[in-house]
Amino acid sequence: MTYIQFLLDERRREDSDRDLLTLLHSVATACKAVSNSLKNGALADVLGSLETENIQGETQKKLDVIANDIFLRRCEFSGVLAAMVSEEMDEIYDIPSQFPKGRYVLLFDPLDGSSNIDINVSVGSIFSVLRLPGIPDEITYETVLRPGVEQVAAGYALYGPSTMLVLSTGNGVHGFTLDGSIGEFRLTHRNIVMPENAAEFAINASRANWWEPPVQKYVADCVAGEHGPRGRYFNMRWIASMVAEVHRILLRGGVFLYPIDEENCASGGKLRLLYEANPMAFLVEQAGGAGSTGRARILEVAPVSPHQRVPVILGSTNEVDLIDRLHVEYDLRTVGIIA
Repeated sequence: MTYIQFLLDERRREDSDRDLLTLLHSVATACKAVSNSLKNGALADVLGSLETENIQGETQKKLDVIANDIFLRRCEFSGVLAAMVSEEMDEIYDIPSQFPKGRYVLLFDPLDGSSNIDINVSVGSIFSVLRLPGIPDEITYETVLRPGVEQVAAGYALYGPSTMLVLSTGNGVHGFTLDGSIGEFRLTHRNIVMPENAAEFAINASRANWWEPPVQKYVADCVAGEHGPRGRYFNMRWIASMVAEVHRILLRGGVFLYPIDEENCASGGKLRLLYEANPMAFLVEQAGGAGSTGRARILEVAPVSPHQRVPVILGSTNEVDLIDRLHVEYDLRTVGIIA
């Protein structure tokens, strides 16, 4: 089954909005175009950095800008969008006047993990879709600052040995692999379900000195192996590409952590709420997992700014629940409620 056949089948069974399917088809087209841009790498002179920074103060890679432009060009004429919001843009992208407007908002990270591009490690694109009550006359950030529970769809493309598109419209999580012979995504992973338990975790261990005590304890207990409090061995992973990390835990379980620490606490965390944490938490929950900041459900965090950052803990429910309990116990000890 191709991606478009799947979307049409979903619409027949769920009576979903035709405009949403139009947008999701445009997003898939953008992902195929990004995948094609990545294929030739240095041969196409698309690697390396630019002398520019995005709104977060991060140095932009050439492909960050290329991928962002691809998403804008491939989606702006769909006729169903009110606006787009990107990690790479300072302001909301208003749909050009020559194109009809709709009531959907597309929020996206056009190329997640772009620091890995020059060394040929898997990267990806992340997207989130909101539906407004109606077509707005004008749109501001206040219009799109909505908690993740209001997402109507989310997904990512993974550009690795094969290109995959993983999607949820609130009815489970499904994976599609790009078939180069026909230029179409085909359904290869129906109803992805995460195991409740995990035997591996992913975290940037170079930041260990700055972690809060509950995260330090969780990692130490896992590393202690079968002779430690957990009574079994855990594998530790770190790719430094959120899409690759989440894809792995979706398919075989585990937990991914990018917690708040002493160095990023002033920013509220590392990862962006609207176009990284929210869509990934939506997918993980749809697959039976959990998404937390350590102190709250990610999807219930009320956004206060467009490029807001939050701590992120995603994965198998039992592991995320344990990490949450460690945070609660630490907070209670800090205020003197428990010894």
